[in-house]
Amino acid sequence: MTAATEAKAAATAATIVDPIPVVQVTPQHNVDTVGTPHVERYGLFEINLGGTSDGNPYVDVELTADFTSTTTGETVAVGGFYRGNGRYSIRFMPIEEGEWRYVTHSTDSALNTITGKLIADPAGDNNHGRVLRATDVHRAGMPEADPAGDELRFQFSYEDGTRYLPFGTTCYAWTSQSQDVQDETVATLAAAPFNKIRMCVFPKFYDFNNADPDVFAYEGDMAHGFDHTRFNEELFANLDRRIGQLCALGIEADIILLHPYDKEQWGFSKMSREDDIRYLTYMARRYGAYRNIWWSLANEYDLMPQKSLEDWRTYARVVMANDAFDHLRSIHNCVTVYDYNEPWCTHCSIQRVDVTRTTECIADWREVYGKPVVCDEPGYEGNIYWGWGSLPATELMRRYWEGLMRCGTVTHGETFIDKGDQIWWAHGGKLHGETPERIAFMRRVFEAAPRAASPLGANTDPSAVWSVNPVGASQPLNGAMEKAMKFWDVPVLRAGTDWQLVYFGWYQQLYREFDLPSGGEYTVDVIDTWNMTIDRMPGTYTGTVRADLGGRQYMAVRIQRV
Repeated sequence: MTAATEAKAAATAATIVDPIPVVQVTPQHNVDTVGTPHVERYGLFEINLGGTSDGNPYVDVELTADFTSTTTGETVAVGGFYRGNGRYSIRFMPIEEGEWRYVTHSTDSALNTITGKLIADPAGDNNHGRVLRATDVHRAGMPEADPAGDELRFQFSYEDGTRYLPFGTTCYAWTSQSQDVQDETVATLAAAPFNKIRMCVFPKFYDFNNADPDVFAYEGDMAHGFDHTRFNEELFANLDRRIGQLCALGIEADIILLHPYDKEQWGFSKMSREDDIRYLTYMARRYGAYRNIWWSLANEYDLMPQKSLEDWRTYARVVMANDAFDHLRSIHNCVTVYDYNEPWCTHCSIQRVDVTRTTECIADWREVYGKPVVCDEPGYEGNIYWGWGSLPATELMRRYWEGLMRCGTVTHGETFIDKGDQIWWAHGGKLHGETPERIAFMRRVFEAAPRAASPLGANTDPSAVWSVNPVGASQPLNGAMEKAMKFWDVPVLRAGTDWQLVYFGWYQQLYREFDLPSGGEYTVDVIDTWNMTIDRMPGTYTGTVRADLGGRQYMAVRIQRV
């Protein structure tokens, strides 16, 4: 962190980040409530009910509610969940404005046929709804606004059509730490450039992750075992708050539901299939109404051989059946990349496998899967005693740029083991590396890029070829030929004849010459991605232009039509 970033984090820490508001009601049979509650579109509405505590309601009692829009006639069936001590809840996110009416259904008569209504107001500032595949937003809900052509299938959008580019980070077990460390993590995130975080529900047992948490997901303890049929409300109430805080900060919570880094006395990675399904059902029902949720079935699924591929498919179906709001879903590998062509996968969440060719593989994964690609583990900035976590900041940033130049996205991580008790990748706390401020700079560059920008290559439309064939102008180049002849060494992003970005990575070229499309005038920006500067060359250019790069590494050149 720079001094400025540390100061911003310290100032944020002094102010508690409030979770998004939850509009709560406690309706009763045959009792009219005074006034109709209002909640903003994509906000969080919660019905709290009192029912039986006899037996084991986590297993014995079923509770659902149907919410019907009086405007559209659409009905959304939502599953409820038990919170202990005779308390039940149903959470709902209105996806349309206007009046919604609801009725409950339950095997407990005290919870059955309770009715009510709510009014969904327009979404507030910084509330853009769920993040979804861009094709599901623009071509289904907004067919008149298709901003990227074929490139749209590799992108994400908020529900209101706003583009979403993931710039995520990883803090696996941050909600298993002390409340002070969790608060510090939230403050750090508030000052950081990240808009997504990968995080676990269960604690993690691995190098530098040896402490037992104070609170577990189930009733019981390590000495006597855990009851996998009874959830611990204390842990989930804390998770409610933390996910709500992330939502208030505009950060997507990429929830890792299962993982292999377990302790024998915990046993959460080796629960029975029935227990897994009960847990996944509970998670989807409790958190599906938060607009900032993503589901990752597992971190490094292939390190859990006790679970078959059919198990993972079953688990995906369970999440889909109980998440009324159809959030994004994926699964993450260690070595064996999952088959993301399976229809339940909305996007790819991939760990690099080759230790040298890392985010460059995004080009291949796009071709194979035809879905948005997130390289969630490209390696970490740090000095841990493993290759995956001892990258210099220059190399992690190079991997970031290489990945986004291929129209995928990349996730940050940090593993310094000599900066105190907390390591960001595992515990959260503070950031110490040099990448976050450079990710913020990079984010501004790519969020300003045209949505239709795509990698130069075989799929480039002939009308978007900028160079003239040096062998003979009568034989026009295609995209693959231009790439091979002019840019064989570097990645190029291009949007028609209006915009181009070229990244030079390791190379330390003194200058580079570029062909410009005929009939246009262009500005040229020389970008130093490491020193975070953008220098516009004076004037405008036609024909060809030479950009001086100063023999520096990690340079880029952006060319834009006037």
